Amino acid sequence: MATLVPQRILVTGSNRGIGLELVKQLVGKSNRPEWIFATCRDPEGKGAQVLKNLAAKHQGVVIIPLDVSDPSSVKAAAAQVTEQLKGAGLNLLINNAGIAKLSTMQTETPENMSEVYQTNVIGSMMVSQAFLPLLRKASQESPQKGMSCSKAAILNISSEAGSISKLLGWDLGQCVCYRCSKAALNMLTRCMSLGFAEDEILCVALHPGWVQTDMGNGAGLAPMTLDGNVEIILNTLSRLSEKDNGAFVDWEGNVLPW
Repeated sequence: MATLVPQRILVTGSNRGIGLELVKQLVGKSNRPEWIFATCRDPEGKGAQVLKNLAAKHQGVVIIPLDVSDPSSVKAAAAQVTEQLKGAGLNLLINNAGIAKLSTMQTETPENMSEVYQTNVIGSMMVSQAFLPLLRKASQESPQKGMSCSKAAILNISSEAGSISKLLGWDLGQCVCYRCSKAALNMLTRCMSLGFAEDEILCVALHPGWVQTDMGNGAGLAPMTLDGNVEIILNTLSRLSEKDNGAFVDWEGNVLPW
């Protein structure tokens, strides 16, 4: 069975929800990464206390301030990680940071659409571009053939709510700006997969399931537990390869319709 063994990982939006659970489970692995860069907008705020406690207990967990919607913050975070790695590359970038705004087609606003796109789409693009040199370095220095999340990869946390074919949960909430942003993120993932193919950087969009988080619980309706789904996601990441480059998959690795 394939195992997930990236030595250096960065997770955006790590102070809560899926991002925080990813960090928790990564530090608990027997073959845990050497470095886990856990980013959030306000590391000194109340919302980051659990993450700070985790970093205090586990060597190699480094909290990095990062507002993915702010170009200067993205640039500063990339410089900080580059300095910390001292010439090594970054194996896995997980673009998890995201926001949602409740809306319908009647109430959606340009301001909401712009704000959600700036974080969910443009933010993922800027972060990926900023950390591309470190991902490229990891790929070039890896003895592994082909593509994998242990070698060099970008995982974009998407949603089946952005599937044009499926529109998961429309009857429960239209969330127009969120859906459009995730459909755009899926296209961005496809573009990344082609643009970074020569560097052998695996690029995948993943729907994590409808899990019980602050953002996705849907008034208590989410059927899946956070810890259970993240455990499955990490197992799925260990199996992804070049055959999955540019794909849109669910937490178990099943291909989803665009």
